[in-house]
Amino acid sequence: MTDPIRLAAEALAAGELILLPTETVYGLGADAATPEAVAKVFEAKGRPRFNPLIAHVADAAQAERIAVFDPSARRLAETFWPGPLTLVLPARADAGVCDLARAGLDSVAVRVPGHAKARAVIAAFGGAVVAPSANRSGRPSPTTFADAFEETGHAVAEAIDGGPCAVGLESTVVSVMDGRPALLRPGAVTREEIEALAGPLSGAGEGRRSPGRLALHYAPDAPVRIDAEAAGEGEILLGFGPGVGDPRWSLSETGDLREAAANLFRRLREADRERPAGIAVAPVPGEGLGEAINDRLRRAAGFVG
Repeated sequence: MTDPIRLAAEALAAGELILLPTETVYGLGADAATPEAVAKVFEAKGRPRFNPLIAHVADAAQAERIAVFDPSARRLAETFWPGPLTLVLPARADAGVCDLARAGLDSVAVRVPGHAKARAVIAAFGGAVVAPSANRSGRPSPTTFADAFEETGHAVAEAIDGGPCAVGLESTVVSVMDGRPALLRPGAVTREEIEALAGPLSGAGEGRRSPGRLALHYAPDAPVRIDAEAAGEGEILLGFGPGVGDPRWSLSETGDLREAAANLFRRLREADRERPAGIAVAPVPGEGLGEAINDRLRRAAGFVG
């Protein structure tokens, strides 16, 4: 029987691309150390090269070989890895993550994914793997194998089906460049969870060190309208909470933020396939995981402010 983990690792070693499941979203994986392989990721996605990529590693020991950890960064890693937290740290001189993947920065974004298949592929490969979301740049991230393959399957040599992504939003990105953590991108590990461990987060983080910061990002073809009380003519309303809109399109009928996060990109994609005049999204509370959901929705609507 063919081992898909081994085949994926061999494809990475040959400089090819793979579809890699993670608990956040499906990633388009490549050898982080090889500029030619990383360039294929940018080409397949149509992604701007000033946007850095996250290096995915199998465990914390591998992360420490590519990045410099201070005590604060180490506490965050010990608490939230494996899982949906990316740390932006000073890169080691021999990091094994090429300059193109780091967008020419002196920092490296690194995480240990929570999906067992992702870690197995990385461990079998033996090096760091860049794995940005497996969609064309700017589009909603794929959270199912079918959506990932539809977006960038044409560009890969191997594809791992890991089932639906449990989290459904890209990782939280926290910079620890000067000993004080700064939140660069909200995600499934919430601001409150990080601050409970590390204290108040700095607001002075350098956004250029994080992926996912473009003003128009995660966007379907149909225009997105947020904080909508009802659907306009020809629009589909993505509801949140009991009795809001058609249950078929609800992010969560019970008002559960984790369910809404897991459904967000899938609902945007499903609604977009109906070719509506627009996609309206009901208000989602901003606390906890709602901060990350609203960040993605503002970027899908082309409004960040």
